[in-house]
Amino acid sequence: MKKIKDQIIVGLDIGTTKICVFVSKLNENRKLEIIGFGRAESHGVIRGEVFNIDKTTEAIKMAVKQAEASSGTAIRNVYVGIAGKHIKSMQNRAILSRGSDADVITIEEVESLRMDMFKMATNPGEKIIHVIAQEFSVDTEHGIQDPVGMRGNRLEGTFHIITGQISAAQNIERSIIKAGLSMNGLILEPLASAASVLSPDELEAGVALVDIGGGTTDIVIYQDMKVRHTSVIPFGGNIITEDIKTGLGVMRKQAEKLKTDYGSALAIETNSNDIIIIPGLKGREAKEVSIKNLANIIEARIEEIFEQVSFEIKQSGFANQLIGGIVLTGGGAQLKHLKQHVEYITGMDTRIGYPVENVDRNTKPEMKSPMYSTSLGLVIMGFEDIKNREVEMEEEEVLQEEASAAHHEHEQSNKQQSQEHHVESRDERLTKTRKSWLESIRGWFAADAIDFES
Repeated sequence: MKKIKDQIIVGLDIGTTKICVFVSKLNENRKLEIIGFGRAESHGVIRGEVFNIDKTTEAIKMAVKQAEASSGTAIRNVYVGIAGKHIKSMQNRAILSRGSDADVITIEEVESLRMDMFKMATNPGEKIIHVIAQEFSVDTEHGIQDPVGMRGNRLEGTFHIITGQISAAQNIERSIIKAGLSMNGLILEPLASAASVLSPDELEAGVALVDIGGGTTDIVIYQDMKVRHTSVIPFGGNIITEDIKTGLGVMRKQAEKLKTDYGSALAIETNSNDIIIIPGLKGREAKEVSIKNLANIIEARIEEIFEQVSFEIKQSGFANQLIGGIVLTGGGAQLKHLKQHVEYITGMDTRIGYPVENVDRNTKPEMKSPMYSTSLGLVIMGFEDIKNREVEMEEEEVLQEEASAAHHEHEQSNKQQSQEHHVESRDERLTKTRKSWLESIRGWFAADAIDFES
């Protein structure tokens, strides 16, 4: 297996509006160096779920072909994101009775406790995607972050479990295989976005990441470096485009351009006298659109989405512990005045999250857009996966060396015992010979004495 510094990782983001491929390696400063990029329009995905495998496969092939051409690398293995309204989360506890506190708790016992969660019964048609440790208890001590090295009879863990529909995961895998690729890992997209935009301080202080995609708005809440809550709202940027299309009576591509170029999340920030003229259909007059009316339509839908976001944050039980407030990312986060509107609705400090935390400073500015947070996050988590595998291999090598040394020591001990036993047996035989010889002499003298007396 190649060392992490020699690895090239590919992240594949299968989104509702676009399919992106990022090819990356680590530079000497352990920052992501983007060496290849590909993008294609997505036509087979609805609200984060693959519904048309053939159309999705063709888009994947197109994006991969662009990435291979720009990177000069043949792409075979990818880390893929999964999202959609089918994603659910829950908390569960697991208990390990150790029987004795003579030995310290090992990392293998903690991992065994986590892996047991994958055996938990789920609803029909669902599978467990991620199991994330929250905290542990050892006997009567609670709130422990890392129990390895402690002593106790009873180890108990609380875990955050994320589930998704089996059919959704299978459709992703079928599309990837059909495109001639292999899947290295399936990663929940909001976790990937968090990896690319959140700082360690925010993860510790407490923060809610809100990823506004084309089909869904994904939420993940962190506190004390742990994932505390995840949820998916089945509305994203596309629903705003549809509102504009219906409300202003324009074509969809015109509605999308109006949203991205002139849209605002706060109508109060726009001028009622500003007018946009858009071309009419063939043979028809041009159409005038009021910027104020456009903003009113957008503001209404943003308010609905973030009222649900606010509800989810309160439901998590961590609303009063999020010192880092809210971080907005995803393509929808580029909407003008969104930050101010979200702060007004939620009452929480808000910032726009750009995927610059782990990216080389020479990366093109357009690659650092919030719309690519998930794609870059998949690459980051891919490198983290390789790093974990390296650690596991090193630990396995150490265990093998220790076992080999113990076996050699055992053999040497047995050899020494055998030699000692051999020496002891020889000494015993000599002693017995001497004893029998002395006893014979005594017998002779005793016999002579008896005969002499007789």
